[in-house]
Amino acid sequence: MRAAGSRMPAPSVARLRAAVTALFLLDGAVFGTWASRVPDVAAQVGADHSTLGIALLCLSMGALVCMRLTGALCARFGPGPVSAAAAVAVSASAVLPGLVSGIAALCAALFVFGAATGMINVSANAVGVQVEARIGRPILSGLHAGFSLGGLAGALVGGAASSVLGVAPHLVLVAAGGFFLSAWALPVLAAADRAPAGSPEPGGAREEVQRRFPRAVLIVLGAIAGCTAFGEGALTDWGALLLREHLAAPATLAAAGYGGFSLAMALGRLFGSRLLLAWGERRLLVGGTVLAAAGALAAVTTSSIGVALVGFVVVGLGLANVFPLAIARAGLIGGAPGIALATTVGYTGLLGGPPAIGLLAEQAGLPVAVGSVAVLALVAGFLVLTVSGERVRIPRLRTLLDRAVATVGGRLQPVVSGFGHGTGVYVRDLQALIPDPSGR
Repeated sequence: MRAAGSRMPAPSVARLRAAVTALFLLDGAVFGTWASRVPDVAAQVGADHSTLGIALLCLSMGALVCMRLTGALCARFGPGPVSAAAAVAVSASAVLPGLVSGIAALCAALFVFGAATGMINVSANAVGVQVEARIGRPILSGLHAGFSLGGLAGALVGGAASSVLGVAPHLVLVAAGGFFLSAWALPVLAAADRAPAGSPEPGGAREEVQRRFPRAVLIVLGAIAGCTAFGEGALTDWGALLLREHLAAPATLAAAGYGGFSLAMALGRLFGSRLLLAWGERRLLVGGTVLAAAGALAAVTTSSIGVALVGFVVVGLGLANVFPLAIARAGLIGGAPGIALATTVGYTGLLGGPPAIGLLAEQAGLPVAVGSVAVLALVAGFLVLTVSGERVRIPRLRTLLDRAVATVGGRLQPVVSGFGHGTGVYVRDLQALIPDPSGR
């Protein structure tokens, strides 16, 4: 049925997991490299905040257009071969922003770069879902940790390279590394869609899920992912510029801001399974969004570089597991079609956030614009509280407050009790006011 990989044996689970992890690492490394050189590219073409926001909008448009096309390509050829092609495409297109000298050329380069990133994002998540199905346990948070670690490496290397290499030579080296990694993973990914011996071929069940999945809750799950991905995109493209312009941070420290954010996300995702078992899905999601909002507010209201860097780390820890868990929940509810819908909605936040930040920064200033990360994180926390099973319910204000305190309070008490007996008693009594805190 699919020509690609039809004569190759199915790769082992270990090899397939290694290949898809490499895919997430590559995606993160390229994106982290781009993040570290955004100020240099903007200076190279003479772009102000508003103009840079428009150029970043072209990146987003390219990604969103290609995401829809990638879904059709995955259905036709399988996500494995498509992800292999995407790895090559994102490596090649990473060079383009460093070769331009004008705004129009930058917009065109970012549109192509965005199309490649959209292709690899959708296909990598699709392959990740296949690996989860074969392993029989959730690993998507761990795979997204690969993206974060790649982003950390790209940002750190980019920060170091900014003082010794121009943008174009640096991006050429990144592309060469991407081609090398793609060549290693390509044979495994090309055969990823071949079912192991004795496994049932996917068929009618998938189409049945597609006919009956609850679209409303999948869109809300995508919106939860998108609100938190907004923060990731904002700090990726604007974090370094915020530290440079408003806190006079040197280039290396500015790049370290995104590096710390990525490291925190990676650590949070590596321990995501343990946190999920210990806290439960809703507590982890709502607690994470509140933590991220606090970190974002600290980063944009301080005059200290150290506090801002800590704020970036806190945002990373808070957002770490929200996107993967929302996408995983969409898979449980709607299968592969549900994942595709929620992922597309979710990546709208990641890709639409940077241009929105640029336009807002022109009107209200960069700190206020980046502060919108906190607002969107709290919106995500609210949306989590509206999801019940396979339905979306807008709770009354009293019910919403009860759920929020029940969700966060259980984890807050042991933390705040360290500040004194009175504070711990207050949190305990606050929980006692809730009629049924065990539920949800």
